[in-house]
Parts: sequence; structure tokens; C-alpha cells
Amino acid sequence: MVTGACAWAADEAASPAAQAAANPGAQAAAPIAGQPGPAAAAPPQLPADAIAQAVKLDEFTVPTPGELLAALNKVGKPTWQAQYRPPIPTAYTDRPQIALNLGGLIADGYIAVEAEDSQQVKNIGKDIMTLAKTLGVSENVLRRGKSIEDFAENNEWSTLKEDLEATQNEVKLAMDEQHDEELTTLVTLGGWIRGTEAVSGWIVNNYSEPAAKLLRQPAIISLLRGKLDALPQRTRDDELLKSLDGRLKEMQDMVSFPNGQTPTQADVKKLHDAASEMIATITAKR
Repeated sequence: MVTGACAWAADEAASPAAQAAANPGAQAAAPIAGQPGPAAAAPPQLPADAIAQAVKLDEFTVPTPGELLAALNKVGKPTWQAQYRPPIPTAYTDRPQIALNLGGLIADGYIAVEAEDSQQVKNIGKDIMTLAKTLGVSENVLRRGKSIEDFAENNEWSTLKEDLEATQNEVKLAMDEQHDEELTTLVTLGGWIRGTEAVSGWIVNNYSEPAAKLLRQPAIISLLRGKLDALPQRTRDDELLKSLDGRLKEMQDMVSFPNGQTPTQADVKKLHDAASEMIATITAKR
């Protein structure tokens, strides 16, 4: 497993999933406070070994959207509501497109949690579960929709971050069980693109050198592109994925500036525009 894949990752505390992967024998995260009553019981926390398995499915470490947003929180005070986007369709039929959009919606969930917007969290949670159900994921994943709604209602923001990460990992585990392992790559990719769009969008309007340096992520996108190249031929032949390949190469060039160099505000805008164009392509009905 590759670690330290971007400039800021080494300074970030490991996510719960990453810690579990590094120490599979460790205890799972502490039980979530404020669990709803028996009539609306939330699904259990993922045990450490299950989280570790979910992380290993990717075979590399890519920061969750929540970790990317947290890194920006350390160098600025983002107004995350400004990075909301209109609701996306949820009636896709192409499985790769569903997986990409599912990853993007999970990133949207993290943005809403950072904004501490309970209604937005609930809206996005419903869309996440709609797409997850379309992919035929496990019932345990679907029950998390109620869990997310309850935690948002009670403003339990730190717990919501944990639940979103657990939801993402359970989705990946469910795909593995269904022999749809290639879709886990697409969930990760969709989340990375949407997270990059949101972070670069805030930076371009609130430019600072420390914030701009967070966008240096050459190893991450290189690994994602390598993973896409390793997908089965039937998946690589998907028209949407073929249309994204050239754009990913352009984004790789944009986030591969030399260590110690700072991208200009114009550079950040180019990256944001590229990410936004990719998101528009991913969300477009076909």
C-alpha cells in the first residue's frame, strides 16, 4: 500500500480507516454517541478488520474527501456552503456512471458536514442511498441512511464524519462481495474529483500560497490513472470512462508542480475548471 501520496498527507493524522489498515488488531472506533432508539436502530460500526479490508480493496491510499477538506480547514476558514452544487440526477442506468456519482455524493456529504448544515446532509444522504440501492449494495449500507439522518438532526457533526467514512467503506465491501471490485476504483475517483473541485473552487476565490500548495497531488492521480488502466476491458470500453481519460492526464499535469513551488491563482482556476468539466460530464444523463 502506498502512503504519503500527496504533499499534505504526511502532516495529516491518519483517518480511522487508515489506522485500522495499519493495525488490523486494534479496537474499532468507540461506539457512536446518541444512538437512536430500538425502533430506528443505526447499523453497527464497522469493525477494524472490515475497515482495513475496505481500504485494501483500493490497493493504495487516497485521502477521503473529508481529509482533503480538513487539510484546507487548517490553512483557511472556508465557507463550505459556497461549494454546494445543485442536486444531481439519481436515475442513472450505467453502473460505472452510478459509481462515479456515488463517490461525488459522498464528497458532497462531507462538504455539508463541514458546513454543519443538517438539512443538506439529510438531502445528500437520501441521494447516496438511492444510488447505492441501484448498485444492489447490502442492506446494512442502506440502513445507514436513517443513521445519517438521525445524526444530522441532532447536530452530531464529528459522528457524521465517521459515519460517512464507514458508509463509503461498506459500499466498497459490498461491491467486492458482488464481484464488482472495479467499481470501488470509480467511487474513489468520483470522490477525489468532486473534493478537488470544491477545494480548488474555494482557493481560487480566497487565494493564498499555503492553501494552493495543498493541491499538489501527483502520486494520487497517477495511482488512480494506473488503477483505471487495470480495469477489465469491458469497463474501460465504457464511453464515459474513455472520455475522462484525457482529462485526467491534463489534471495530473496540473497537480504535479515541483515540490516547493506554489501554483498561481490562474493555475488553481485551470484545475478548478478542469474538475468542474469532469463533474459535468460524470453527472450528465446519457
